[in-house]
Amino acid sequence: MQPVFRIAGRRLVRPACGRNGSLNILSTSAVVAPRLHSARAVPELPRIHSLGTRALSSSAPCLSSPASGAESASAIDLGDMVPMDRIRNVGIIAHVDHGKTTLVDCLLKQSGALSGSTAMQETRVMDSNALEKERGITILSKVTSLMYSGHRINIIDTPGHADFGGEVERILSMVDSVVLVVDASEGPMAQTKFVLTKALARGLNPLVILNKVDRPTSRPDEVDSELLELFLALGASDEQTGYEIMYASAKEGWCAHDLDTVAKYVAAAGSADKADGSMAPLLDAIVARVPPPAGQRDGAPFTMLVTQLEANPYLGKCALGRITSGSVRVGDRIRVLEPGSGAVKEEGKVTKLFLRSGVQQIEMAQAGAGDVVSISGVPSVSVNSTIAGPEVDQPLEFIPVDPPTISVTFSVNDSPLAGREGSQLTSGMIRERLRREAETNVALQIVDDGKSEAMEVRGRGELQLSVLIETMRREGFELSVTPPRVLFKRNPANSRAILEPFEEITIDVDHQDSGVVIEKLTKRKGELKSFTDVADKARLVFHIPTRGLLGYASEFKNDTHGTGVMNHAFLRYDDYAGPIDKTRKSSMVCLSSGTATAYALNMIEPRGRLFVRSGDDVYPGMVVGELSKDGTDLEVNPTKAKQLTNIRAAGKDDAIRLTPVRPWSLEEAIAYINPDEAIEVTPTQIRLRKQIMDPVKRKQLSRKRVSDIDELLE
Repeated sequence: MQPVFRIAGRRLVRPACGRNGSLNILSTSAVVAPRLHSARAVPELPRIHSLGTRALSSSAPCLSSPASGAESASAIDLGDMVPMDRIRNVGIIAHVDHGKTTLVDCLLKQSGALSGSTAMQETRVMDSNALEKERGITILSKVTSLMYSGHRINIIDTPGHADFGGEVERILSMVDSVVLVVDASEGPMAQTKFVLTKALARGLNPLVILNKVDRPTSRPDEVDSELLELFLALGASDEQTGYEIMYASAKEGWCAHDLDTVAKYVAAAGSADKADGSMAPLLDAIVARVPPPAGQRDGAPFTMLVTQLEANPYLGKCALGRITSGSVRVGDRIRVLEPGSGAVKEEGKVTKLFLRSGVQQIEMAQAGAGDVVSISGVPSVSVNSTIAGPEVDQPLEFIPVDPPTISVTFSVNDSPLAGREGSQLTSGMIRERLRREAETNVALQIVDDGKSEAMEVRGRGELQLSVLIETMRREGFELSVTPPRVLFKRNPANSRAILEPFEEITIDVDHQDSGVVIEKLTKRKGELKSFTDVADKARLVFHIPTRGLLGYASEFKNDTHGTGVMNHAFLRYDDYAGPIDKTRKSSMVCLSSGTATAYALNMIEPRGRLFVRSGDDVYPGMVVGELSKDGTDLEVNPTKAKQLTNIRAAGKDDAIRLTPVRPWSLEEAIAYINPDEAIEVTPTQIRLRKQIMDPVKRKQLSRKRVSDIDELLE
């Protein structure tokens, strides 16, 4: 009997595959065909009984399992080792701003994992980092767990921005399935494709959540079809394309299996008798469809792959990972094996075992295969190392992350204003801090020859590097940072051919702004792949060299009047696309030291845009503005003061009115500066300057300057 599928409520027989294995598409009159839903039987899921005596709030009901035939999900169970068949390890993956962290918050609150904690009144409790709270994005992967229906569900919240894709790649070894969250209005985006590619390559069968379906602009049927096309384009297996799809509003705290229930929830949202929705369908689906972890506890040696490092003020460095085999107790002897070689890096014993539940760490006496725990007692451990018993001498395999695509150079701040604010000033301090960062962040690479004071830092994108710089400046560092450079590679098949990184960029803009966006990106060697209408916006998909995106963000904001949305993700290395015309105008460079005066700035302002205000300290070589005309840099004197005389003149006492200066953000400064400039970063200031401050030497070196591609060819 052939399998049966449903299309928009109709029963259809699954078509046979052609000789080449391709699927013969069913003819349909619909322009956008909804996804083919598998009609395989769904196991009967347990009913949910809410605890009336411990209801948290009307918007966050407390969920529990039936009283009969299931283990209690009370706090007493949290530190105990549960059977492997009652463990579920799942990752939450999605594009940025599609609602991953809000969904995890909702699950924790409704399951009671945050009961009695002040986090019950907070939003996005998983984003604990100060920068995450300020920027509203997830930067680091977070691990938590909850008890539901007698099962321990370990949940890993991941970043959605492309620059932090390394966090997503390294956690896939810890999970047995993923929940793919997709915005029901935007549909699958660039990072959706990236994270789904990694999950499918690991053989994981995802659950799909269409989030924000309560919005007026949601289009669940079209997004459903786009998702199926994406799965098929990525070569998903029949089992993976038979994913279960659910509809949710993480902000409102409910999830449903069908659109009829969604309509009921949306209709009751503004009424007094609000529908009693919850996240129970999602938790039930995780319990029913996510397989328990593989491995053996009894008779097997203890092994665990380290995927993340945590700093504990009392215990020092703690290693977080999923136990692959065996079990471990506090006090057991363990060793650290280096990744790849298997050399013994350190031997010690387990001093503490921790399980994270909600936002708290629960101390454990014993843990076994399938558990995601933190172990202390081996301070020299690093990411991708193997922690194992004394009898183990072979390390576990780890997932290699995609290589970095851009680099910047960190060096000491050697400007005349150096040392006024920071406490971490020397190259040794900067070098040690970067080495510590490289131990925990596998997506970063530090290139240090040990001879110079400068260190090259390689990463995924401007945002990732700016987060690192911002973190360091808050720790008291003063730095000088060069503009980002693209990392070229030689073609293995032809040593004279050069490869450069390409990215897929997805842009949503108003229709009247699409023309200027296409024109600008085409000049930057971008190739338009698709132009579609999504709601009231035009969606443009380009393949473009990473070089073409450097410095484009500020232009994009101006061209779209702040209404456009741009997202990009690494695509591949491809042939060098050729030179890109310069898009930024020349600079106004200070030629004297002192304090900027309103009198001098008033005379300089007609020549372009100013970056300094009256009263700011300046020095020779500092970039104080941008010329309105292209050409060579202009040297100006912003410190010139008005001569005091006893001669009266008309207009002598007129008030000077200067255009307000907007302070730089790190992302804007990194994207703006020219190749011969640098960023001076201090705890309170961001200044632009020339790398060579002496004007005579600067002119001499400008004649000898060659591009990165010329250096590689030589």
